[in-house]
Amino acid sequence: MEKRNLTCIGCPMGCQITVTMDNGEILDVTGNTCPIGDHYARQEVTKPERTVTSTVVVLDGDRPRISVKTKGNIPKAEIFSCLEEINKVRVHAPIAIGDVIIPNVCGTGIDVVATRAAGVA
Repeated sequence: MEKRNLTCIGCPMGCQITVTMDNGEILDVTGNTCPIGDHYARQEVTKPERTVTSTVVVLDGDRPRISVKTKGNIPKAEIFSCLEEINKVRVHAPIAIGDVIIPNVCGTGIDVVATRAAGVA
């Protein structure tokens, strides 16, 4: 049997959660004070995902870079591949908040979108 200890990031409580597993099967989740913790713990030990934030270069804009993020969570194993793709991108101004910068990043089905606007210089 394996026990994994996690700090829940699902809400501000930061519960200390213990997940008991046997051969990859979850037997028990304890320590959470709300259902969000149970969901978070089960996902974290079986299929961890994260939102990625970064910046991209803006060409001909009123600022040199804009912030971007994945529109949803991507598999944790794809974070560095995602960042490599983001780092290759150069966008031309104007850019609006919510514009898709990279559709379907790394084949995840998740878009990378602008979280800051950039006007033309």
